[in-house]
Amino acid sequence: MSRPLRLRPPRHRVARRAITWWTARTLLLAVPAAALPAAAGLPAVAAALPSAAGPVLDPARVWLWAAAGVLGGVGLLIAAVVPVWRYRVHRWEVTEAAVYTSSGWLWQEWRVAPMSRIQTVDTGRGPLQRLFGLSSVTVTTASAAGPLSIDGLDHRRATALADRLTASTEAAKGDAT
Repeated sequence: MSRPLRLRPPRHRVARRAITWWTARTLLLAVPAAALPAAAGLPAVAAALPSAAGPVLDPARVWLWAAAGVLGGVGLLIAAVVPVWRYRVHRWEVTEAAVYTSSGWLWQEWRVAPMSRIQTVDTGRGPLQRLFGLSSVTVTTASAAGPLSIDGLDHRRATALADRLTASTEAAKGDAT
């Protein structure tokens, strides 16, 4: 008689390089978000009129610079904190019976997918992931909760994992529904 599957924390961490990947991805959004209002405020330097009290700046442009500072500060804070936190939380494990994942940032989620319920196994690599030698493995099941995703794996490990899951699901009894 087989033991029933139980929800438990997975054992393996993703690749440490995932921290750098998540940081770069965050900065690719944060830097332009802060640069746009800063660039719009640049003509204020040329528009500054010297007077006895000092230069007079257009208040709208001062607000643009303030927005750029806030957006830049928040972006840097997120880039410094979130990737490290995600690395601590994101875990995965594959056993003979199931795939276990743990993910999330504010809302953390543990999931288990029995091998007999797996329908497809996919790997994906965006340009930044390729730059850092990383891949993602997505395991699609018949669950209404959607697929399980393991992001930030070393590319070779992700390929080996996808091969292993494919072989295991082919051998598993059941109809994956």
